[in-house]
Amino acid sequence: MRPHPVLTRYYESESERRRFVTALFDGGARHYDRVCDVMSLGSGRLYRRDVLVRVGLARGMRLLDVATGTGLVARSAVQILGDPAAVVGLDPSAGMLREARKALGGPLVQGRAEDLPFDDGCFDVVSVGYALRHVADLGVAFRECLRVLKPGGRLVVLEITRPRSAVSRGLVRLYLQAVLPVIMRVSTGSAEAGRLTRYYWDTIAECVPPDTIMAVMRSSGLAAVERRVLGGILSEYVARKPAG
Repeated sequence: MRPHPVLTRYYESESERRRFVTALFDGGARHYDRVCDVMSLGSGRLYRRDVLVRVGLARGMRLLDVATGTGLVARSAVQILGDPAAVVGLDPSAGMLREARKALGGPLVQGRAEDLPFDDGCFDVVSVGYALRHVADLGVAFRECLRVLKPGGRLVVLEITRPRSAVSRGLVRLYLQAVLPVIMRVSTGSAEAGRLTRYYWDTIAECVPPDTIMAVMRSSGLAAVERRVLGGILSEYVARKPAG
């Protein structure tokens, strides 16, 4: 299942989507940390670390950060685990991985969520940070995450969800499509950074609802699927690989 329909404003087919998204993130990679800091009003780093602690990440474990981008979630994981080699970052964008290398000393791999280049059962935790909207097929991605998890291992997916309230939706859309692109254009001089935030909103607005995401997680074989909502817009999806 696709996370959202074809967005013809940007591309016309799945093959074009893949090229478009890779080029978009390659072009915006050097400004991505700045975009995330402004978008989260500086609270993102503490939030990511808190989420990882709550899902049970602890020293001695291994974590795979799928669609790691510049490594924001992976950096929080390294702080908890104390071992850069215990955190593996994966992303399809070479530009994002170049930026991630500036802050991470552990393994970084170019690849996609739908075809993880790792053996079965080799990670205690798999994280996907604000990237589920960019995969080609939710079911394929979840089954791959399940495959590489150890029995009893945890999957945690962080996402931005379209607010239920029309007023809240309007405010978030205004911020991401009008205010934030101007801020990024002025502060970075990059048109790509502004385009990235506009595309971000369009994928949020068109994404399948949370109940559908949770249903696909369950049908993919994941157990104990839960969702926590913060501020009406931040969703944490947590699930476990059955111990058997």
